[in-house]
Amino acid sequence: MLRQAGIVCLAGLLAGACGSPAPTVTNRPTDIALAADGQSIDGKVPLNATFETLLHRQNLPLETVAALLKAVSNVFNPRDLRAHQTYRITRSLDGDFREFRYKIDADRVLRVSAVTGASGFHAEVMVLPTALEVEALVVEIGKGDSLVGVLESLGEDVTLALQLADIYGGEVDFNSDLQPGDRLELLFERATRYGEPVGYGSVLAAVMHNEGRRLPAVLFPDADGRAAYYDEDGRSLKRQFLKSPLPFDPRVTSRFSQRRFHPVHGIYRPHLGVDYAAAAGTRVNTVAAGVVDFVGTNGEAGRMVRVRHAGGYQTAYLHLSAFAPGIRVGSRVAQGDFIGKVGSSGTATGPHLDYRIIRNGTYVDPVAELKKMPKGEPIGADRAAAFAQIREARLSQMATLLDNTTAAGAAMPGSVSK
Repeated sequence: MLRQAGIVCLAGLLAGACGSPAPTVTNRPTDIALAADGQSIDGKVPLNATFETLLHRQNLPLETVAALLKAVSNVFNPRDLRAHQTYRITRSLDGDFREFRYKIDADRVLRVSAVTGASGFHAEVMVLPTALEVEALVVEIGKGDSLVGVLESLGEDVTLALQLADIYGGEVDFNSDLQPGDRLELLFERATRYGEPVGYGSVLAAVMHNEGRRLPAVLFPDADGRAAYYDEDGRSLKRQFLKSPLPFDPRVTSRFSQRRFHPVHGIYRPHLGVDYAAAAGTRVNTVAAGVVDFVGTNGEAGRMVRVRHAGGYQTAYLHLSAFAPGIRVGSRVAQGDFIGKVGSSGTATGPHLDYRIIRNGTYVDPVAELKKMPKGEPIGADRAAAFAQIREARLSQMATLLDNTTAAGAAMPGSVSK
C-alpha cells in the first residue's frame, strides 16, 4: 500500500486549487489564570446524572448551583448532558468556584467561569480549532477484501469509505462490484486538532480502477454552489439511481433469475430481485428520489416499502424488520434516505434484503437496468474552464504526493511498496 501525507493547504469544502499557505489557528482556547491554591477535579458524567446533581456532588452552595444552571441555560440545554462525557471542575482550596468545562462532543466544549470582581458566571460554548491537512492514499483490493477492511488496515475510519460510497454510488456497488486487482487513488482532507487526527474534511479527488474502467472523480461546486463530483469530462457522477440500497459489507446471495431454486419451498420459480445478505437492523436507503406508494406487510415479501420514481420506475425493498420513522404512503424521499431496516419477515431463511426494480409495471434485472442508466449532466459551458483548472490541479497534486511516497519507499533499505 502507498501512502503520503503532507500539509498542502487548508482547503474548504468547495475551495479551488490549493496554493496559499496554511493559515495559523488563533482561536485555541486558553485556560483561566489560577491562583496557586487552585485545584481541578476531572471526571466522567455518571449514568442518569443531571447538571444539578453533578454540581451538588462538589458541595457547592445552593445559590451557586442555581446561578451556574442559569448561566448554562443561556447557551446550552442542560438536558443534553450525556453520560460518560468528560468534565473538569476547578475550585480554590477555600471552595470558591473557578471554572467548569464539559466536553459536548469532539468539536465543542461548554465552559462556565466565575466573573472576576463580580458574583456572576459567564457561560460559552467553545468550538475547538480544526486544521485540514491534504493527504494522498492508494487502496488496492485483494481477494476477499472490502473497501472498509482495506481502509481500516491502513488505519483509516469507516467514514472515509462512506464518503467514497456516496461519491461513486451511481457507478460502483461496493458490495458486489469490487474485484481483486481493483485500485483506488485518493486525495482527501484529514481534520486534525493540535496535531492529532479527529476526522475528515472533503475528498478532493479520486480515481477508481474497477474491472478495467478508469473512473475519476473531482470535487467542484454545482450551479447552485453545492458540493458535487464530476468525471474527467465534467459530467456529474450523480445518477438517477444508486447502485445499491445498502451500506458496506453485505454480499449478494441471489441474483435476478426467471428460474431459481427456492430455498424454502424447494421448487424452481422466478426470483425477481437481488438478495443482499446483511445483519438484521442494517440501514436500508432508497436508491432514488420519489414518492412512497406502499408501506406494510405483503405476504411472502414480509414488511415491504415500495417507492415510485420518475421515468416509470418503482423500487421495492422486501423482508424488512422495521420501517423508518415517518415513512408512510405519500411520503417524499430523496436519494439515499433511510426507509427501513434489514430483517427476515415474510418467507426468508435469514436476515437479508430482497431489492427489486419495476419499469412500467414489469420487474427487470436491477444489475442490467442500472447499466442502461444515462450518464450525469455535464457542467455548463460557462464553468467548463474553471472546472478544467481545478481538475488538473487536484489530479496533479494527487500524482505528486503518490510519486513522492514511491520514491521515499524505494529509498528506504528493505522497504517494500505495494
